[in-house]
Amino acid sequence: MKKHLNTIYVTTQNSYLHKDGETVVVKADDEIKLRLPIHTIKGIVCFGQVSCSPYLMGFCAENDVSISFLTDYGRFLAKVEGPVSGNVLLRRRQYRLADDQAFSAKMAQYFLAGKIANARTSFLRVMRDHPEKGVAGTLQSAATRLGSCMEKLKTVSDLEILRGIEGEAAQTYFTVFNELVFAQKDEFMFKDRNRRPPLDRVNCLLSFFYTLVMHDTRSALESVGLDPAVGFLHRDRPGRPSLALDLMEEFRVFLADRIVLSLINLKQITGSQFKRSESGAFTMNDEARKTVLTAYQERKQEEIVHPFLGEKVTVGLLFHLQALLLARFLRGDLDAYPPFVWR
Repeated sequence: MKKHLNTIYVTTQNSYLHKDGETVVVKADDEIKLRLPIHTIKGIVCFGQVSCSPYLMGFCAENDVSISFLTDYGRFLAKVEGPVSGNVLLRRRQYRLADDQAFSAKMAQYFLAGKIANARTSFLRVMRDHPEKGVAGTLQSAATRLGSCMEKLKTVSDLEILRGIEGEAAQTYFTVFNELVFAQKDEFMFKDRNRRPPLDRVNCLLSFFYTLVMHDTRSALESVGLDPAVGFLHRDRPGRPSLALDLMEEFRVFLADRIVLSLINLKQITGSQFKRSESGAFTMNDEARKTVLTAYQERKQEEIVHPFLGEKVTVGLLFHLQALLLARFLRGDLDAYPPFVWR
């Protein structure tokens, strides 16, 4: 287990969490591994075979501390949290607007504009920073196609057509994604995006990071009073945090994909840290998970100038700022929603 900022990540299998007075206690192998006062914690994320006492769950709910349960390779399972907080009028407006197809298409344009623009920027940055790799031609062609997708977004107001443009952009992006892997090619060969289960090491890493990003976007939306289950691009489905999935589109490339590529290219993670099950699914061992979680939290502590606000903020605060901007737009305080666009 590891504490980063105000979130505890429990990766040690067969760990047990329980309440002791005003503290959260983590035990593994009949030993206390961690003890923290509840007021220092905002969230607990449990991977794999990790259990919590009912009293701890109630204690965390009372103190606004969420507990998320994920599979050992990072797929979201469930979340325990307290009563819904925030502005009920904001949520009612969110629900009404989500039922408006024209407005939902407008929101989808915003989210997809951020996603596709950031994918294009990723290619352009690699071309600029690594001219010696010999991939400029392939990446320039892909960047041009992504630019064409961005132009199409401006003229479309139908959700299904917008999803088709998203699919075209995703295919363009992942078709050349393997060109961004410069080291350990044999162990980290990427052919296509697959999940549930991930069938190679790169997809295992991508799925794991996307779950972490989704956890943070969901928490950010809840913190401003929005319902993370009611989205615009992603429609309602039982158990799916659709609005969190909408918002995380802006952060997939900028945050998750970049860290995956850095870990591989800098050889901070190796192929031997993964295992393949009989079903073909790849999972990480504990050492790899700790490396991944550390890299994610270190990245969140880096600073960046927010493209809309023009202020220097930590990367980890971007989720909350975008959620706040989204809430203000839905309330009518902003004329448009400014997606996060990486410069």
